[in-house]
Amino acid sequence: MTTDADGATPVNPARPAAEILRYAAFTDDPAGGNPAGVVLDARGLDDATMLAVAAEVGYSETAFVTRHDETSRRFGVRYFSPLAEVAFCGHATVALAVALAERTGPGEILLDTPAGEIPVATVSEDGAVLATLTSVATRSRPAESTELDAALKALGWEAGELDPALPPHVAFGGNDHLVLAAASRARLASLDYDFDGLAEVMRLHGWTTLQLVWRESPYRFHARDPFPVGGVVEDPATGAAAAAFGGYLRALGLVTGPTRIGIRQGEDMGRPSDLLIDVDPQSPRTRVTGQAVPIEGWGPSSGSARQGRR
Repeated sequence: MTTDADGATPVNPARPAAEILRYAAFTDDPAGGNPAGVVLDARGLDDATMLAVAAEVGYSETAFVTRHDETSRRFGVRYFSPLAEVAFCGHATVALAVALAERTGPGEILLDTPAGEIPVATVSEDGAVLATLTSVATRSRPAESTELDAALKALGWEAGELDPALPPHVAFGGNDHLVLAAASRARLASLDYDFDGLAEVMRLHGWTTLQLVWRESPYRFHARDPFPVGGVVEDPATGAAAAAFGGYLRALGLVTGPTRIGIRQGEDMGRPSDLLIDVDPQSPRTRVTGQAVPIEGWGPSSGSARQGRR
């Protein structure tokens, strides 16, 4: 496998040719954020090939554009982790939108994903491209005691270490995520969990990640997102979980008008990421905004190793 001058990578020549781009999402630093693979033309690639490409890239997700309509700027997109297809991925969506904007100019695009239609707006500001995705309708429900007990056991957390003002919920923003709020920043910082045990719990309940948060203020949260079902110990930035978290805050009545909230993620694993969510109590959808930058000169240490892939 070889790499061309601009960092795009042709896959194994035994498979159909596919140019792979690599971006770090929710950051302006290629060494931060969450790395994502982007294949702008995946027409002709079957499921097995897309899964093999995602495994070869080694990031938590790779986005594949499977259908193009350049006139209407509408695209079909699928997302694969190294282990399986996922219905929606926020950071790979931001990376894809920025890659398209850099090649065709900023503006509105519409993505048809397995989770539903995702409008994305891109704008250029001071030489950088910002992407804002609008999630599918979110929802959130209290976690059942059996769900909570199993998750806490796998995490090695105690119920008394949770913030009672932010009750455990299962929130949806394209995928389901268990939301657990730590009572202290120290509890969030200390993450050493049973990888296989948590993966089993998540598969049983259909959760894509756990959204572990700590509330610094009403408008700023810190987050960590274990992703063992995707073969990754932890995600540095999770746009889908951020969208779901917006629905969680709305369901709890913690936003009383249109509100912008910052989420700092990836800090404890050395890949700091900044996600902005806009939540409106009158709308079930969350808007998630972030930047993405190309990863140049990538190597084996970029992405999977930094994320603790298993």
